[in-house]
Amino acid sequence: MADDPMPHIVLFSGGTACRSLNLALCGLPLRLTRVVPAWDSGGSSRIIRENLNVLSVGDIRQALMTMAYGEGRAGDVVKVCNARLTSGSTEDARSEFAFYAEGRHPLLERMEPGLRGAILNYLGTFRAAIGPDFDFRNGSIGNFILTGAHLAHNGEINTAIFVFRKLCDIAGHVWPSSTMNGIDLSAVLNDGRRIAGQHRVTALEAGEGSAGIREITLAGPGGASVSANEAVLESLAQADAFVFGPGSFFTSVLAHFCVEGIVPAIAANRRARRIFIGNILQCRETQGFDAARMLTVAGAAWRDNGGEDTRPFTHVLVNRQLLPFQKTVGAFAYLQEGDLEEASAMLAAEVLLGEFEDPWQRGQHDGVAVARALTSLLRP
Repeated sequence: MADDPMPHIVLFSGGTACRSLNLALCGLPLRLTRVVPAWDSGGSSRIIRENLNVLSVGDIRQALMTMAYGEGRAGDVVKVCNARLTSGSTEDARSEFAFYAEGRHPLLERMEPGLRGAILNYLGTFRAAIGPDFDFRNGSIGNFILTGAHLAHNGEINTAIFVFRKLCDIAGHVWPSSTMNGIDLSAVLNDGRRIAGQHRVTALEAGEGSAGIREITLAGPGGASVSANEAVLESLAQADAFVFGPGSFFTSVLAHFCVEGIVPAIAANRRARRIFIGNILQCRETQGFDAARMLTVAGAAWRDNGGEDTRPFTHVLVNRQLLPFQKTVGAFAYLQEGDLEEASAMLAAEVLLGEFEDPWQRGQHDGVAVARALTSLLRP
């Protein structure tokens, strides 16, 4: 693929925040790789992770389903992988899972035998490993299939993702930034408190959020350092552009810098653009931040993780604020620009200030507008 003439964009983010951008990029003549967190510790991913001691697959599956939607894949396999079980009684959820796992669902019954057999094999592998007392409520069938593939292929998550992509006929790539199991994310607040778990950091309580995050750390089992996924390193070497965000600033964007090998690999690709996308709104992780402060913090994280001799970003894309006063959407204020020109100049980055908010969904990016701005930077 290295000689493919289409530009290759590598997008670092989490799940929903970059969905509109992912969808817009899927409609353009380019190659897209999503790099997603490997430390998801919430929802059904947490339950699977704790029961089976495997890598969390929730962010991976969600990104793969976004790719499928963006590529116009709406076949029966994608419909099954995107299904979620009832949140009613545990018995109802267990019965619904059996409806899929035993091949009785109409979507499975009408599938080509090879596809149907592969899905049932992975669901059977998951069912055997999880045991009789697992709580299936609100569980994702796609998570169960992907976890089953992970187990069936000797714990090789990259192989499981490859098989999942083939089942769904997905062209785009999605990789976790590390293939290690049991990665834990922690945040150290400015008042010294440590908050353990990605799901707790993204949902900081009011007092914790106002204290602010000083540092994000990642640790493997026993406190081991977290090494980069070889598939990610290969993508970084081939990329024409790296895009950081939008997404949860500390847990879905900056945390990737803490994975050993990621920052040096990005820095080694000197021809690629490196584009930081500021969020539209503040969030629980960034209460009181402005775009300039986000950029300064990101630059410090880059330097701390092996990027000392190179500038972290070539371009900074930020939504222009048109009002001279603060405005909120729900609980969160719009992200102000702050001293953006000064912060960008310190990092030798060019500012692209524009109107990037979706006019139909307040507080969210207009994926088409952002994709247009990104691809304009790839032209010779």
